[in-house]
Amino acid sequence: MPINEKELNCNLFDQLSILEEIEEVAVKTGADEVLKTVEKLKKRVEWKLYQKPPLTDN
Repeated sequence: MPINEKELNCNLFDQLSILEEIEEVAVKTGADEVLKTVEKLKKRVEWKLYQKPPLTDN
């Protein structure tokens, strides 16, 4: 479990990076269903990353 907001943000950025790599492969292979799922997951991660107030208190 993340201890502070910085650590939590690092985890969320890691998730975004993984999703972007999956998205690249899905685009190359024409996997439309995968692209739809990746887009939904990216929105969820971005919501957590940029929400106000932050997920954790300093």
